[in-house]
Amino acid sequence: MSARINSIWQRLKYEAHVFFIDHGMFRALYRNKAQIAPGVYRSNYPTSAQIMRLKRQGVNTILSLRGQFDGAFNALERDACERHGVALMFVSLGAREAPKARQILDLLKTFKEIDLPFLMHCKSGADRASLASAIYLIAIEGKSVAEARQMFSVRFIHFKWTKTGILDMFLDMYEERLEQGPIAFQDWVADEYDPEALTHRFAKRRITSR
Repeated sequence: MSARINSIWQRLKYEAHVFFIDHGMFRALYRNKAQIAPGVYRSNYPTSAQIMRLKRQGVNTILSLRGQFDGAFNALERDACERHGVALMFVSLGAREAPKARQILDLLKTFKEIDLPFLMHCKSGADRASLASAIYLIAIEGKSVAEARQMFSVRFIHFKWTKTGILDMFLDMYEERLEQGPIAFQDWVADEYDPEALTHRFAKRRITSR
C-alpha cells in the first residue's frame, strides 16, 4: 500500500483496512491509554480524531513503535499528524520475539531526544507499548525493574503466558544481571545482552510448562 493518501477513495480504503483488518473495531472499545511518567503517555494506535484531541491537550509528539514502512495505518497516522501539527517519530519493536539490541538502543536514543509531552503506541497498546514504557521508567526515570514491570499487566491486555511473555523475560534477565552488581541498562543492552540466549531460554520454559 502507498504511504500517501491521494484521494477520498484511497482514504476510505485505508480506513476500512485499519478498522477491519488492523483491529480498529476493538480499539474503538478500549483506548488502553495511561500516563506512565510526567508528560509521557502510552496507548494503542490512535485515530485521526484522537490525534486531534491529543494536540488540543498539549501532546506535540507521537512515537510509533510499529516501525516506519508503507501501510494503511502509517499513512493515516502520518496524514493526521501533518494536518494537526504533531511530530511523528518511529522505532520498530517486535512483540513475540527477543528484542534486538539495536532496536532497544534506537529506542533509548529516541527517548533522550524526544520532546515532552509525548505519546507512545503500538497496535493494541499491550506488548510493545508495555516494553517501551518499562524501558522508559528504568532508563529515563531511574525506576527499579520491579516498578517498571508493572507496565506488563492484564490491565494493559498483556498476558505473559503467551508468546509475548518473552518481553517479560527480557526484564527478568536484566534484573538477574543487577543481582551480580550495578550496571546501567543501556550498557547492559550494548555490551552484555544476548537475544539468542533469551530466545533459547524462553523456548525451553514454554516446553517445560506444557
